[in-house]
Order: sequence, then C-alpha cells, then structure tokens
Amino acid sequence: MSGRGPKRELAEKIAGEITLSDDPGATLRKWRTDFDISQTDLAAELDVSSSVISDYESGRRESPGIGVVGRLVSGLLAIDERRGGERIRQYGRVLSAGFESDVVYDLREYATSIPLARLYDDLEATEVASSGTDRVSGHTVIDSIEAITRLSSEEFFRLYGQSTNRVLVFTGVTRGESPLVALRVVNPTPNAVILHGIEEADLWDHAADLARIDGYSLAVTNTPLDDMLEYLVSLE
Repeated sequence: MSGRGPKRELAEKIAGEITLSDDPGATLRKWRTDFDISQTDLAAELDVSSSVISDYESGRRESPGIGVVGRLVSGLLAIDERRGGERIRQYGRVLSAGFESDVVYDLREYATSIPLARLYDDLEATEVASSGTDRVSGHTVIDSIEAITRLSSEEFFRLYGQSTNRVLVFTGVTRGESPLVALRVVNPTPNAVILHGIEEADLWDHAADLARIDGYSLAVTNTPLDDMLEYLVSLE
C-alpha cells in the first residue's frame, strides 16, 4: 500500500480509528460490516479461524496491536479489491472531497443523469414538494447532525461535488427543520433533497413551503439506512 492515494489514506484512517478507539473490537466490527465482509471471509483472508475475529470484536481477546491491526486492515482492503474495489472508491471520493466518512457516507457522480422519479421509487420515497427537476446527475449522503454541527457554509457547498443537479440526502432526520434551515445559508441549493428516517406525517409543518421557496424538490423516506446506501452506491 505505497503512495498517498485513496487506498493508503483509507487504510491509515481505519487503522487509526481501531488503534485509538476505546473499544477497538467494536470499531473493527463497524468497518468490517461497512465493507460487507463476514467474519468468516476476513478470517480466511488472514488464514486464521473465524473465532479469532469474533474474539477481537467481542473483546474476549486482548486488543490487537498495531501489527495485527495492519493485517486486519490489509485483509479488508484486499477482499474489497477482489470484489471490484467499490468501497475503496466510495471512501476515496469522500476523502478526496475533504470530508470525514462519519459526515459524508457517499458522494457520487453518475455517468448519465437518471430520472428523479426512479430514484424516489427505488428508495420508497414520498415527494412532498416539486421543483420541476425530473433528472439528477449525482447524489451526496450525509449524517444530518454531524454535517450541521461540523461543516461551514463553504464546506456545505462542496457537498455538491461537480454539480448541484443532485440529490442531497440527510440521514438521521427527526422532523426536518434543522437541515432545511441549514440549507438556507447555502447558495445555490441542490436540485433535490431527501430526508431519511422520517415519515411524511412527522415532517416539520413548514418543510414543503421552504423547499418551494428555495427551489428544490423534497421527499422523505424511511427505507433502512443500509438498504438505501447499498442501492445508492450501486448507481453509476
């Protein structure tokens, strides 16, 4: 893993998080599941029994030293590369845009624009305000609380990647007031916004009106986060 490309940066990030974590096993488990790699597959890659991985993750085995952490991280990345390197590319896009992966889950440009209605259908999203946008050319998925509390207005604008003709997905939403008010300080706004984790009935009363005033389509979805991300990261 020589050089300073996305793979190297991601490896250092994962290793650093595991090593410095108060619960290294839980942090290892987080990254392993995020890469969609089973304990069995990781164990086979490292030529150890699956109980070794289980023991590290549960805390039954002493916290791994830096050498073991390095092997674990290399194993995760090697498996992902054999599968096509999708997770490495995903985190590479986020890291190269200057964001942490706990703020931005995915930032992607599509090879061709796709119908917004198709995106809504596939995510079981309900549109509550329309701007007339019928196609989008990318998406950005963010943790709403982390983004609102940690990003400046300039950094918010960088969430748009190459174009504002995209869907900005806020996850972990309870009413929708905070993310939509936060968008008011950003100019321009994205063409579409999806609030994730909320039903239409629980949406802030003024959300649809604010979306119409600021000129973006607005939808809500309660699709499980992992399912939503799995679908979105498959889009090209």
